[in-house]
Amino acid sequence: MLLDALLTAGAVVCAAQAVRAKRLFLSALWLAGVSALVATLLYTHGAHEVAVIELSVGAGLVTVLFVFAISIAGEEAIGARAVIPTPLAWILVIVSIILLAWMIVPSISVGAPIAGPSFTSVFWQDRSLDVLVQIVLIFSGVLGVLGLLAEARCRVEKRVAEPPVREAQPAQPRSPERPRPEEVHV
Repeated sequence: MLLDALLTAGAVVCAAQAVRAKRLFLSALWLAGVSALVATLLYTHGAHEVAVIELSVGAGLVTVLFVFAISIAGEEAIGARAVIPTPLAWILVIVSIILLAWMIVPSISVGAPIAGPSFTSVFWQDRSLDVLVQIVLIFSGVLGVLGLLAEARCRVEKRVAEPPVREAQPAQPRSPERPRPEEVHV
């Protein structure tokens, strides 16, 4: 129980730091920490397959895609205002916490675990929508990175195609040409 509390508190701290970070690169690393701690929490609760998927996709693939996209696009500061007003954001956070607690509390029981359906039936039948959303998200991320790469390639090709602008140099007086020794007639 103490390990669960520590992992959950660590994930919450990492999530808060991901939101508060001023640099996008640091925010992506804090987000990877959240995914790693959640994967550890899932593993300790016996959800080994889900933990491996969370660790590989959440802490691995998504972090690599974020860092790659940030390195291509740059870390330009965005001066736009927040889309959601702060009081509304806090209300949504509180409602989310209440709903999460409402869904978790009934599932806590002291009895022995009951054998459930097999992994394949849950994965392909009961959770088919989740699998579809995961596939769409990964595909969208790959397309987004390919779009960034195409844009960066166009910029590089444009720079290569344009001749470099040279500054005009002042004209230097030309020295009179001397005839070459083989051209001298005696």
